[in-house]
Amino acid sequence: MPEFIEVPKGLDRVIVADTEIGDVRGEEGFYHYRQYNAVELAKHCSFEQVWYLMTHAELPTRAQLDAFKAQVAPYRTLTPQLRDLLPHLAADSPLDGLRTALSAACAARPMKPVLDIDEAARADDALFACAVTPAILTAMWRLGQGQEPLDPREDLGYAANYLYMTTGEVPSPEAARAIEHYLILTIDHGFNASTFTSRVIASTGADLGAALVGAIGALSGPLHGGAPARALDALDAIGGRDNIDAWIRGELEAGRRIMGFGHAVYKTDDPRSLHLRDVADEFGGDIVDFAKTVERRVVEILAEVKPGRKLYTNVEFYAGVVMELAGVPRPMFTPTFTTSRVVGWSANILEQARDSKIIRPRARYVGTPPPVPVPEDGFAD
Repeated sequence: MPEFIEVPKGLDRVIVADTEIGDVRGEEGFYHYRQYNAVELAKHCSFEQVWYLMTHAELPTRAQLDAFKAQVAPYRTLTPQLRDLLPHLAADSPLDGLRTALSAACAARPMKPVLDIDEAARADDALFACAVTPAILTAMWRLGQGQEPLDPREDLGYAANYLYMTTGEVPSPEAARAIEHYLILTIDHGFNASTFTSRVIASTGADLGAALVGAIGALSGPLHGGAPARALDALDAIGGRDNIDAWIRGELEAGRRIMGFGHAVYKTDDPRSLHLRDVADEFGGDIVDFAKTVERRVVEILAEVKPGRKLYTNVEFYAGVVMELAGVPRPMFTPTFTTSRVVGWSANILEQARDSKIIRPRARYVGTPPPVPVPEDGFAD
């Protein structure tokens, strides 16, 4: 009999691969992309600079960044065939439609299995997928609102273009920069469910599009990427300061999870949440003050009700506040997350493709002991 290894449920704390892409240090409240503090990258870099870093493992020179933008630019515009498909998908949520639309875009390219192409071809497939994703999402949103999709503008950066293609208006520099902070902060975050899903699929040698579509499916779950809008909905449900404690205690007594609080890895403040709170503070206003009051009381009450658990705000709580203030419609909160995370997924897929070992764990059977005799007529008594 082969020797099997018992692992914790959900693979908690199990190391399944080596990576040079980044790491999350939950006890320290720190994470990084390549060799750089991710929060510092958000403070000092554009999204395109960090995208280059994730692709090439180093920050670009100005000349390299210009060449990178020129390489990506043709991929940002939807083909006529894809434009014809999108109206049929726009009735559903943009994220649900993305699964089909991105699959179609990658098939039309066409993408070949990562096992059958060299690293340069894989990298170019990744740039295409990352560039076309925001174009697909914003087009489906506008079609769902009875509006025509918009092509990106050459004079706008990635974040500003995303807001423009969503709302139809050129955003203020403050709004564009706020969204850029959020996008940079969420490019990658260790072996979360969607990233791990993308690597499992890539380990089979499938094409990059297949791995990305699988990751999108994992991200769509409310326990992964679907929380920012739900966290903001909670602020709406509370309504006012006088209702904060009663609402929090009511949710906890009913056994419901308070979205935007707690994290599978962080045992202290989530650095993404801390930075986005600072970004929200730059906007100011009642919603920011209210969110900070709710945050303080949730943390205090959780510490009282669940002592020793160390539950703090995660990225979703202030992400919702920042996106609301920057003008992102709530149904587009998780799709916005996807436009950044697709870059991290792609980096992980490319890294996984360099190692052709298929990811194939085992399961422990706990059902009725076999073999149970099969009735001669095939029917149960």
